[in-house]
Amino acid sequence: MFAKKFRWYILLSLTLIGLLSFKIGDNYFEIAKNLELYASVFREINTYYVDGIDAGKLNKKAIDEMLKTLDPYTNFISEAEAEDFRYQMTGQYGGVGSQIGQKDDYVVITDPYEGYPAYKADLRAGDIILNVDGKDIKGKSTSDVSKLLKGQAGTALKLVIKRNGQELQKTIVREEIKVKNVPYFGLINPETGYIKLTGFTQDAGKEVRDALVSLKKQGIKQVILDLRGNPGGLLNEAVNIVNVFVPQGQQVVFTRGKVSEWDKSYETTIGATDPVIPIAVLVNRGSASASEIVSGTIQDLDRGIVIGQRSFGKGLVQSTRPLAYNTQIKITTAKYYTPSGRCIQALDYSHRNEDGSVGSVADSLKKEFKTKNGRKVFDGGGIDPDIKVELKPYSQITQSLLAKQLIFDFATQYRNSHDSIVEPKLFSLSNADFEAFKKMAESKDLDYSTQTEKSLEELKKKAEQEKYFDAIKASYESMKTQLKRDKQADLDKNKLEIISLLEEEIVKRYYFQKGRIEASFAHDLEITEALNILQNPVRYQEILNPPINPKK
Repeated sequence: MFAKKFRWYILLSLTLIGLLSFKIGDNYFEIAKNLELYASVFREINTYYVDGIDAGKLNKKAIDEMLKTLDPYTNFISEAEAEDFRYQMTGQYGGVGSQIGQKDDYVVITDPYEGYPAYKADLRAGDIILNVDGKDIKGKSTSDVSKLLKGQAGTALKLVIKRNGQELQKTIVREEIKVKNVPYFGLINPETGYIKLTGFTQDAGKEVRDALVSLKKQGIKQVILDLRGNPGGLLNEAVNIVNVFVPQGQQVVFTRGKVSEWDKSYETTIGATDPVIPIAVLVNRGSASASEIVSGTIQDLDRGIVIGQRSFGKGLVQSTRPLAYNTQIKITTAKYYTPSGRCIQALDYSHRNEDGSVGSVADSLKKEFKTKNGRKVFDGGGIDPDIKVELKPYSQITQSLLAKQLIFDFATQYRNSHDSIVEPKLFSLSNADFEAFKKMAESKDLDYSTQTEKSLEELKKKAEQEKYFDAIKASYESMKTQLKRDKQADLDKNKLEIISLLEEEIVKRYYFQKGRIEASFAHDLEITEALNILQNPVRYQEILNPPINPKK
């Protein structure tokens, strides 16, 4: 039976290849040969391998490994993965409406969405999930628990959670969850609006348009569009978002691929909500794909300024094609280009190194393009901001606090002992609260080494190798002791950095995503830079309209 199916499969494949040979050309024989080889290998393994095989799993692995040689965005989507793929495209799923995370042997609630079932059932960040519908979830992964929490809207599930040492039972009715593309918009000050865009699923353009309309009614004179950490999504929604700020009939992006019939130019289709309001677009290394279409087009048209760090550099377009047995393939079919003609793809997947690694486009190969006003922009490496903001990395003690989840744990304790706090923009942690945090942190093994300590240990190793360590041992021990004393003071040295993270995490426990965003305004370097420029119209215009022949 197995052999007959494969013979039929090979005949069908050969027939299709024959019909399409005018497209494939001389390569069709190689494809036919390799299909037959693959079927032969599969048949032999199924017949003679010492243990039984899972044919579906083996085939999925083979397909996945084949696609890995192309690019990370060309993926096979099995029938079982269809629901997750639908969520990526639409932002919709049936569930309880909360993010979850791993903590030791259990999964915890990390971010319930305001207004959804988890919120209605008073699930809180920090709640430890012990049981889902009678199933003990100790040792389960977040993926395992996520599957248990998701389900058809209207169905109920029972949870047993642990909060502040007590077990609580919760009955939750699942709903259709629609994760908003714009989780927050509001006023930073009376004249400046802020729109946070986290995705490009269906209706992203409408959400941005509605946000701007609401902010304009509140009297704003300028707006910040935050695309930091936004990985992209639907291309047409990127066009719709540009259309909020750019008039009808303007090219936003065009695509070019192997199948020339699919090449397409995308233009704005309706009137702009506001074609003149000053805009600052925030980007970082996590801004990719559709985020780069929006920021790149705004930059190319000199419609606004781009602030932050160089974006990710994904200039590849994917199309989804249906396959047999309710499966699909998401395949890279084209590259996209912003209005100036540049493609911002950073990695060249078509020319891999011998070890399989992928190199970036060399600076010497990057081409120069011009914006509408004649400013220089370049392809081959993401969107380079008009104003770069260098971010200082977190100190090593802060990194350790985050890795050990101590900031998360302190916020959980704080929420359990405080019923309410003031509004996000006014909340600040007291010195007594910080001392309480220090006491908690000092009781834990933070397990980190400063660069100085690492250098000292390297010095010790070299001294031992060269037989000099005995001569410097006393000095070594003295420096090691002194560094240990300094390490104990690291919490105070990095107080402002740590407090800002604590305040955001605590505020989120009461005011959810909206509150965390508002709490971040005061110490957000990119927002501060955007405000400095937007509130200085002369500087804003100088960035967008540089002198034609600048003096050297």
